This record gives sequence, C-alpha cells and structure tokens, in this order.
Amino acid sequence: MRNRGRTAFIISYLAPAVILYGVFVILPVLQAVGFSLFKWSGLSSKKTYVGFDNFKQLFHDNVFWEALLHNAWIFVFGGTAILVIAIAVAHGMQGESKLTKTLRGVYLFPNIMSLVVVAILWEFVYDPHIGLVTSLVKLFGGSAKPNPLAPIQDTSILGNPTKALPAVIITFVWFAVGFYIMLFSAGIRQIPQEVAEASKLDGAEGIFRFRKITLPLLWSVGRISVIYIVINTLNVFALVYLMTQGGPDRKTEVMLTYLYEQAFVNSDYGAATALAIANFVIVMAVSGIVMGLTRKDPSGAHH
Repeated sequence: MRNRGRTAFIISYLAPAVILYGVFVILPVLQAVGFSLFKWSGLSSKKTYVGFDNFKQLFHDNVFWEALLHNAWIFVFGGTAILVIAIAVAHGMQGESKLTKTLRGVYLFPNIMSLVVVAILWEFVYDPHIGLVTSLVKLFGGSAKPNPLAPIQDTSILGNPTKALPAVIITFVWFAVGFYIMLFSAGIRQIPQEVAEASKLDGAEGIFRFRKITLPLLWSVGRISVIYIVINTLNVFALVYLMTQGGPDRKTEVMLTYLYEQAFVNSDYGAATALAIANFVIVMAVSGIVMGLTRKDPSGAHH
C-alpha cells in the first residue's frame, strides 16, 4: 500500500508536466510529420497526399545541402571560437581586480539585447562607408573607399559572397559568447579550493595547471556547452535573416531561412515541414553523437 501511495503521489506531480509536454511538444511534432506528407499551400483547405515525395525532393535539393553546410561552418568555426574565448575569459576573470569586476558586468550585455538590435548594430559595423571595419582598414593604411561603379557585393561585406558568412559568424560569436563565459565561470568556481592549493604545492602553474587540472574538471560544463552550441548553430535563424536574408546568392543560407522561404515565400508548407523534420532529426543526431563522444569524463568526477 505504501508503494502504491508513493507511486500515485509521483504520478500526480508528473502528470501536469507530461500533459503540457505532450500537448505543446509531442503533438506539434506529430502534426508536422503529417503535414510533410502533403502538397499544401498553407492557406487552402485543399491538400494533396504525396507520401515521402517532399523528403525525396529535399534530398535532391542542392539549396538544402548548401544551407546545411553553412550551418556546419557556423557550428565548427563559431562554436570553436565561442569555446576558446569563453574558457579563456572565464579563467582570466577569477581574480578581484577592477578589470575583472568590470568584465563581469559587461560580458552578458550582448545577450540581453534584442536580436533585431544586434543585427542592425552589426550592419552599421560592416557598413562600407561609415562602418567600424572600414575605419580600421583606413587606420592601418588600407583602402576602404568603395568603387561607385562596382556591384554592391564588391563594396559591402554583407553583400560579398566570400565575406558574408564569416561576418555573420563573427556577429553570432559576439552575441552568444557571454552565456558560455557565465557557464564556464560557474564551473571554475565549483572546483574545490583544496584542488587548487594542492596543485600549487605540486608546482603546477600556468598552462600546465590549466591543461592538466582545470580543463578536465570543466569537462561536464564543456559537454553541456557543446550541446547548447549544436542546438543554437543548427537552429540559427533570426540573426541570419535580419542581416542577409540568406544572401548574397544564398551564400549565408541556413536551414531555417530556407524553411522560411519555402513556407512564406513559396507557399509550400509540405516542403517546409519536411525541412523542419530533417532539421529536427539532424539536431538530435548531432547532439546524440556529441553526448556519446563526450561520455567519458577524463577527470573521473563521476566515480
């Protein structure tokens, strides 16, 4: 009887959360799977069943693969930059100097800004006439004066096919890195003081101490951070859309900007939901791979 009462008590507390999760997460996913099997404009009540044709078409769609590649570049280069900067800044902010206290007050500033504001701000930074990049080029003796006869992609960083994606990645890193600095700062503060003192007594200082002691003890934080980065980079949309709309010539197209185009420009909700499901599967698969590869904790903290 006692076990039954305990089970009923647990179910009564879990049931509301499970119901909400089912209604607002599981049900929409199942609806999306259903929509992906139809040719549908999203506005008309007429739906044409096409089975898995939307997925077959997506598999042979060069734009989708190009968009996926751009998401991968953002993950690899942007994610790597975020991790390196976040760990370095978090490690350097453990003191109590005035600079450290100032940094603690400003590193989260980009995260509290609206993405619309971030996009507009960095469009000004990349402006070929008055932007910060142009001013820096001039400061160091370069020529940043645009050619009035040249096409726009030659005078604007965000309009240049070879520069637009790196520019978006830099903006993404600037916007996102503060959150990861906070994560690693919290992780470093959780390292027992006895470990730090023992490492000093053993003569472990500088890079050696960081590589052999601090970094392994941050393994669980790093694992969580990488999974967050996977989710954020493979689901990036607003920043790219606001800055470039996927251009020029689709050189910054990502999966979700292409999904938006399919749904709201081409009025092809079947293809759009097929793309959404593909994106969901890719995110889950990459997250699972990361979790599998990072399962072993080199610090042995799980024992």
